Amino acid sequence: MSSDEGVIGTNDDAASCKRFAVEKGYWNDPYIMHFVQKPSSKKAPEISRGYYARVKAIENLVKNFLTLTQCKCQIVSLGAGFDTLFWRYHNEGLVPQCYVEIDFEQVTSKKCHFIKSKKQLLEALSGEDSEIMISKSELHSANYHLVSADLRNIGHLETKLSASGIDQSLPTLFLTECVLVYIDVESTEKLIKWIADNFPTAFFINYEQVNMTDAFGQMMIQNLKARDCVLSGAGACASLQTQMNRFVNNGWMGGDALDMCAVYKCLPQADVQRMERLEMLDERELLDQLLSHYCLVWAYKDTMDIGLNSLNLL
Repeated sequence: MSSDEGVIGTNDDAASCKRFAVEKGYWNDPYIMHFVQKPSSKKAPEISRGYYARVKAIENLVKNFLTLTQCKCQIVSLGAGFDTLFWRYHNEGLVPQCYVEIDFEQVTSKKCHFIKSKKQLLEALSGEDSEIMISKSELHSANYHLVSADLRNIGHLETKLSASGIDQSLPTLFLTECVLVYIDVESTEKLIKWIADNFPTAFFINYEQVNMTDAFGQMMIQNLKARDCVLSGAGACASLQTQMNRFVNNGWMGGDALDMCAVYKCLPQADVQRMERLEMLDERELLDQLLSHYCLVWAYKDTMDIGLNSLNLL
Protein backbone atom coordinates (compact mmCIF):
# COMPACT_ATOMS: atom_id res chain seq x y z
CA MET A 1 0.00 0.00 0.00
CA SER A 2 1.28 3.46 -0.85
CA SER A 3 2.53 5.51 2.08
CA ASP A 4 -0.28 7.84 3.12
CA GLU A 5 2.26 10.58 3.90
CA GLY A 6 3.67 10.35 0.38
CA VAL A 7 0.20 10.61 -1.12
CA ILE A 8 -0.65 13.59 1.11
CA GLY A 9 2.48 15.30 -0.20
CA THR A 10 1.18 15.13 -3.77
CA ASN A 11 -1.64 17.50 -2.74
CA ASP A 12 0.87 20.18 -1.76
CA ASP A 13 2.70 19.74 -5.08
CA ALA A 14 -0.53 20.03 -7.09
CA ALA A 15 -1.69 23.13 -5.21
CA SER A 16 1.70 24.77 -5.75
CA CYS A 17 1.61 24.04 -9.49
CA LYS A 18 -1.92 25.45 -9.73
CA ARG A 19 -1.02 28.66 -7.92
CA PHE A 20 2.01 29.16 -10.19
CA ALA A 21 -0.16 28.70 -13.31
CA VAL A 22 -2.88 31.01 -11.99
CA GLU A 23 -0.35 33.75 -11.26
CA LYS A 24 0.96 33.37 -14.81
CA GLY A 25 -2.59 33.89 -16.13
CA TYR A 26 -3.43 30.39 -17.37
CA TRP A 27 -6.87 30.54 -15.74
CA ASN A 28 -8.65 32.60 -13.09
CA ASP A 29 -8.81 31.35 -9.51
CA PRO A 30 -8.90 34.03 -6.78
CA TYR A 31 -9.07 31.36 -4.05
CA ILE A 32 -6.00 29.13 -4.57
CA MET A 33 -3.77 31.78 -2.97
CA HIS A 34 -5.51 31.13 0.37
CA PHE A 35 -4.41 27.50 0.44
CA VAL A 36 -0.80 27.52 -0.70
CA GLN A 37 2.15 29.89 -0.47
CA LYS A 38 3.61 31.49 -3.57
CA PRO A 39 5.82 28.84 -5.24
CA SER A 40 9.52 29.38 -4.65
CA SER A 41 10.52 27.84 -7.98
CA LYS A 42 9.39 28.21 -11.58
CA LYS A 43 7.25 25.43 -13.09
CA ALA A 44 7.84 24.15 -16.61
CA PRO A 45 5.33 25.44 -19.22
CA GLU A 46 4.43 21.82 -20.05
CA ILE A 47 3.26 21.33 -16.45
CA SER A 48 1.17 24.51 -16.47
CA ARG A 49 -0.46 23.61 -19.79
CA GLY A 50 -1.29 20.17 -18.43
CA TYR A 51 -2.94 21.67 -15.37
CA TYR A 52 -4.81 24.14 -17.59
CA ALA A 53 -6.31 21.28 -19.63
CA ARG A 54 -7.19 19.36 -16.45
CA VAL A 55 -8.84 22.32 -14.69
CA LYS A 56 -10.76 23.55 -17.74
CA ALA A 57 -12.04 20.10 -18.75
CA ILE A 58 -13.28 19.28 -15.27
CA GLU A 59 -14.86 22.74 -14.95
CA ASN A 60 -16.76 22.15 -18.20
CA LEU A 61 -18.06 18.71 -17.21
CA VAL A 62 -19.10 19.82 -13.72
CA LYS A 63 -20.80 22.95 -15.06
CA ASN A 64 -22.72 20.86 -17.60
CA PHE A 65 -23.89 18.59 -14.76
CA LEU A 66 -25.00 21.56 -12.63
CA THR A 67 -26.81 23.11 -15.58
CA LEU A 68 -28.55 19.86 -16.52
CA THR A 69 -29.80 19.30 -12.96
CA GLN A 70 -30.48 23.02 -12.34
CA CYS A 71 -28.29 22.63 -9.24
CA LYS A 72 -30.85 20.22 -7.71
CA CYS A 73 -28.00 17.83 -7.13
CA GLN A 74 -24.99 16.94 -4.98
CA ILE A 75 -21.24 16.85 -5.57
CA VAL A 76 -18.87 14.58 -3.66
CA SER A 77 -15.16 15.26 -4.19
CA LEU A 78 -13.13 12.24 -3.07
CA GLY A 79 -9.55 13.11 -2.15
CA ALA A 80 -10.35 16.79 -2.68
CA GLY A 81 -7.13 18.21 -1.29
CA PHE A 82 -6.99 22.00 -1.57
CA ASP A 83 -9.38 22.13 -4.53
CA THR A 84 -11.26 25.43 -4.91
CA LEU A 85 -14.07 24.31 -7.23
CA PHE A 86 -16.82 24.97 -4.66
CA TRP A 87 -15.78 28.63 -4.25
CA ARG A 88 -15.30 29.19 -7.98
CA TYR A 89 -18.81 27.96 -8.76
CA HIS A 90 -20.30 29.73 -5.76
CA ASN A 91 -18.88 32.89 -7.31
CA GLU A 92 -20.94 32.14 -10.44
CA GLY A 93 -24.12 31.41 -8.48
CA LEU A 94 -23.86 27.68 -9.20
CA VAL A 95 -24.24 25.94 -5.85
CA PRO A 96 -25.54 22.37 -5.56
CA GLN A 97 -27.80 21.42 -2.68
CA CYS A 98 -24.90 19.62 -1.03
CA TYR A 99 -21.15 19.77 -1.74
CA VAL A 100 -18.94 17.35 0.21
CA GLU A 101 -15.14 17.23 0.18
CA ILE A 102 -13.35 14.21 1.63
CA ASP A 103 -9.67 13.61 2.32
CA PHE A 104 -7.21 12.37 4.92
CA GLU A 105 -7.50 14.08 8.30
CA GLN A 106 -4.06 15.70 7.88
CA VAL A 107 -5.36 17.46 4.75
CA THR A 108 -8.82 18.41 6.05
CA SER A 109 -7.25 19.84 9.24
CA LYS A 110 -5.13 22.23 7.17
CA LYS A 111 -8.07 23.14 4.94
CA CYS A 112 -10.29 23.83 7.95
CA HIS A 113 -7.62 26.15 9.33
CA PHE A 114 -7.34 28.05 6.03
CA ILE A 115 -11.13 28.41 5.69
CA LYS A 116 -11.50 29.64 9.29
CA SER A 117 -8.76 32.23 8.88
CA LYS A 118 -9.75 33.63 5.46
CA LYS A 119 -12.81 35.87 5.29
CA GLN A 120 -13.22 35.36 1.53
CA LEU A 121 -13.52 31.60 2.01
CA LEU A 122 -15.74 31.72 5.08
CA GLU A 123 -18.20 34.23 3.61
CA ALA A 124 -19.15 31.80 0.82
CA LEU A 125 -20.36 29.34 3.48
CA SER A 126 -22.50 31.89 5.30
CA GLY A 127 -26.12 32.52 4.45
CA GLU A 128 -29.31 33.56 6.14
CA ASP A 129 -29.90 31.49 9.28
CA SER A 130 -27.06 29.12 8.30
CA GLU A 131 -24.89 27.77 11.06
CA ILE A 132 -21.27 26.79 10.47
CA MET A 133 -19.85 24.02 12.63
CA ILE A 134 -16.07 23.70 12.59
CA SER A 135 -13.89 21.22 14.45
CA LYS A 136 -10.16 20.64 14.10
CA SER A 137 -10.52 18.55 10.95
CA GLU A 138 -14.14 18.86 9.78
CA LEU A 139 -16.56 21.58 8.76
CA HIS A 140 -20.32 21.59 8.16
CA SER A 141 -22.37 24.44 6.70
CA ALA A 142 -25.67 24.70 4.82
CA ASN A 143 -24.30 23.56 1.45
CA TYR A 144 -20.61 22.79 1.98
CA HIS A 145 -19.12 19.99 4.08
CA LEU A 146 -15.48 19.04 4.63
CA VAL A 147 -14.89 15.66 6.30
CA SER A 148 -12.04 13.23 6.85
CA ALA A 149 -12.26 9.60 5.78
CA ASP A 150 -10.17 6.80 4.30
CA LEU A 151 -11.67 5.82 0.93
CA ARG A 152 -10.53 2.24 1.51
CA ASN A 153 -13.05 2.01 4.38
CA ILE A 154 -16.48 2.22 2.75
CA GLY A 155 -18.36 1.89 6.03
CA HIS A 156 -16.56 4.92 7.45
CA LEU A 157 -17.10 6.83 4.20
CA GLU A 158 -20.82 6.07 4.26
CA THR A 159 -21.08 7.34 7.84
CA LYS A 160 -19.36 10.61 6.93
CA LEU A 161 -21.56 11.15 3.87
CA SER A 162 -24.69 10.57 5.97
CA ALA A 163 -23.44 13.07 8.57
CA SER A 164 -23.05 15.57 5.73
CA GLY A 165 -26.70 15.21 4.74
CA ILE A 166 -26.18 13.33 1.48
CA ASP A 167 -29.47 12.24 -0.10
CA GLN A 168 -28.89 9.12 -2.20
CA SER A 169 -32.02 9.80 -4.28
CA LEU A 170 -30.64 13.08 -5.68
CA PRO A 171 -28.45 13.21 -8.82
CA THR A 172 -24.90 13.05 -7.46
CA LEU A 173 -21.57 13.77 -9.11
CA PHE A 174 -18.45 12.05 -7.76
CA LEU A 175 -15.07 13.58 -8.59
CA THR A 176 -11.59 12.09 -8.23
CA GLU A 177 -8.33 13.61 -9.49
CA CYS A 178 -5.21 11.44 -9.21
CA VAL A 179 -6.77 9.63 -6.25
CA LEU A 180 -7.82 6.11 -7.29
CA VAL A 181 -4.36 5.34 -8.68
CA TYR A 182 -2.99 5.33 -5.11
CA ILE A 183 -5.56 2.74 -3.95
CA ASP A 184 -5.35 -0.96 -4.77
CA VAL A 185 -7.60 -2.02 -7.65
CA GLU A 186 -9.79 -4.30 -5.51
CA SER A 187 -10.62 -1.50 -3.03
CA THR A 188 -11.26 0.96 -5.87
CA GLU A 189 -13.67 -1.42 -7.60
CA LYS A 190 -15.53 -1.96 -4.33
CA LEU A 191 -15.88 1.81 -3.96
CA ILE A 192 -17.07 2.28 -7.55
CA LYS A 193 -19.58 -0.58 -7.16
CA TRP A 194 -20.83 0.76 -3.81
CA ILE A 195 -21.59 4.12 -5.42
CA ALA A 196 -23.41 2.47 -8.34
CA ASP A 197 -25.41 0.26 -5.96
CA ASN A 198 -26.46 3.12 -3.68
CA PHE A 199 -26.89 6.13 -5.97
CA PRO A 200 -29.46 5.45 -8.73
CA THR A 201 -28.63 8.70 -10.55
CA ALA A 202 -24.90 9.34 -10.51
CA PHE A 203 -22.11 10.79 -12.62
CA PHE A 204 -18.44 9.99 -11.96
CA ILE A 205 -15.49 12.05 -13.23
CA ASN A 206 -12.02 10.56 -12.83
CA TYR A 207 -8.76 12.22 -13.88
CA GLU A 208 -5.56 10.22 -13.58
CA GLN A 209 -2.74 8.38 -15.32
CA VAL A 210 -3.12 6.13 -18.37
CA ASN A 211 -0.85 4.14 -20.72
CA MET A 212 1.32 3.21 -17.76
CA THR A 213 2.80 0.06 -19.31
CA ASP A 214 5.07 1.85 -21.80
CA ALA A 215 8.57 3.18 -21.05
CA PHE A 216 7.41 6.70 -20.14
CA GLY A 217 4.68 5.29 -17.89
CA GLN A 218 7.12 3.00 -16.12
CA MET A 219 9.46 5.96 -15.56
CA MET A 220 6.57 7.88 -13.96
CA ILE A 221 5.88 4.93 -11.66
CA GLN A 222 9.53 4.71 -10.56
CA ASN A 223 9.82 8.48 -10.00
CA LEU A 224 6.75 8.47 -7.76
CA LYS A 225 7.93 5.34 -5.94
CA ALA A 226 11.15 7.17 -5.07
CA ARG A 227 8.96 9.76 -3.32
CA ASP A 228 7.20 7.01 -1.33
CA CYS A 229 4.16 7.12 -3.63
CA VAL A 230 3.45 3.61 -4.85
CA LEU A 231 0.80 3.56 -7.57
CA SER A 232 -1.12 0.63 -6.11
CA GLY A 233 -3.94 1.13 -8.63
CA ALA A 234 -1.77 1.32 -11.75
CA GLY A 235 -3.27 -1.95 -13.02
CA ALA A 236 -6.45 -0.05 -13.97
CA CYS A 237 -4.37 2.61 -15.76
CA ALA A 238 -2.95 0.42 -18.52
CA SER A 239 -5.22 1.86 -21.21
CA LEU A 240 -8.39 3.86 -21.79
CA GLN A 241 -10.22 0.54 -22.03
CA THR A 242 -9.05 -0.65 -18.59
CA GLN A 243 -10.03 2.74 -17.19
CA MET A 244 -13.56 2.35 -18.60
CA ASN A 245 -13.88 -1.33 -17.69
CA ARG A 246 -13.82 -0.76 -13.95
CA PHE A 247 -16.96 1.34 -14.29
CA VAL A 248 -18.98 -0.68 -16.80
CA ASN A 249 -18.06 -3.90 -14.98
CA ASN A 250 -19.26 -2.52 -11.65
CA GLY A 251 -22.79 -1.29 -12.27
CA TRP A 252 -22.36 1.84 -14.41
CA MET A 253 -24.41 2.17 -17.60
CA GLY A 254 -21.81 3.81 -19.82
CA GLY A 255 -19.44 6.72 -20.26
CA ASP A 256 -16.34 7.77 -22.14
CA ALA A 257 -12.56 8.01 -21.73
CA LEU A 258 -10.19 10.40 -23.50
CA ASP A 259 -6.48 10.91 -23.09
CA MET A 260 -5.54 14.51 -22.36
CA CYS A 261 -4.18 15.02 -25.89
CA ALA A 262 -7.74 14.54 -27.15
CA VAL A 263 -9.18 16.63 -24.30
CA TYR A 264 -6.77 19.48 -25.13
CA LYS A 265 -8.17 19.58 -28.67
CA CYS A 266 -11.78 19.63 -27.37
CA LEU A 267 -11.30 22.75 -25.26
CA PRO A 268 -12.40 26.16 -26.63
CA GLN A 269 -9.54 26.89 -29.01
CA ALA A 270 -9.65 30.69 -28.71
CA ASP A 271 -8.80 30.40 -25.02
CA VAL A 272 -6.23 27.67 -25.69
CA GLN A 273 -4.47 30.02 -28.11
CA ARG A 274 -4.54 32.82 -25.51
CA MET A 275 -3.05 30.45 -22.94
CA GLU A 276 -0.35 29.16 -25.29
CA ARG A 277 0.95 32.71 -25.82
CA LEU A 278 1.73 33.07 -22.10
CA GLU A 279 4.88 30.94 -22.23
CA MET A 280 6.74 29.40 -25.13
CA LEU A 281 7.56 25.68 -25.23
CA ASP A 282 11.08 24.52 -26.07
CA GLU A 283 9.55 21.51 -27.78
CA ARG A 284 6.02 20.19 -28.22
CA GLU A 285 7.03 16.53 -27.88
CA LEU A 286 7.35 16.57 -24.08
CA LEU A 287 3.90 18.15 -23.67
CA ASP A 288 2.34 15.54 -25.97
CA GLN A 289 4.08 12.80 -24.02
CA LEU A 290 2.75 14.11 -20.72
CA LEU A 291 -0.80 14.60 -22.05
CA SER A 292 -0.87 11.10 -23.54
CA HIS A 293 -0.18 9.62 -20.07
CA TYR A 294 -3.15 11.25 -18.34
CA CYS A 295 -6.83 10.84 -19.10
CA LEU A 296 -10.31 12.04 -18.25
CA VAL A 297 -12.95 9.37 -17.70
CA TRP A 298 -16.63 9.91 -17.03
CA ALA A 299 -19.31 7.34 -16.31
CA TYR A 300 -23.00 7.58 -15.58
CA LYS A 301 -25.87 5.68 -14.03
CA ASP A 302 -29.16 7.30 -14.98
CA THR A 303 -32.17 5.37 -13.72
CA MET A 304 -34.21 8.61 -13.67
CA ASP A 305 -33.34 9.20 -17.34
CA ILE A 306 -32.45 12.87 -16.85
CA GLY A 307 -29.95 12.88 -19.72
CA LEU A 308 -26.64 12.11 -18.03
CA ASN A 309 -25.60 10.11 -21.09
CA SER A 310 -25.54 13.36 -23.07
CA LEU A 311 -22.96 15.12 -20.84
CA ASN A 312 -19.60 15.81 -22.48
CA LEU A 313 -16.80 18.38 -22.60
CA LEU A 314 -18.51 20.75 -25.05
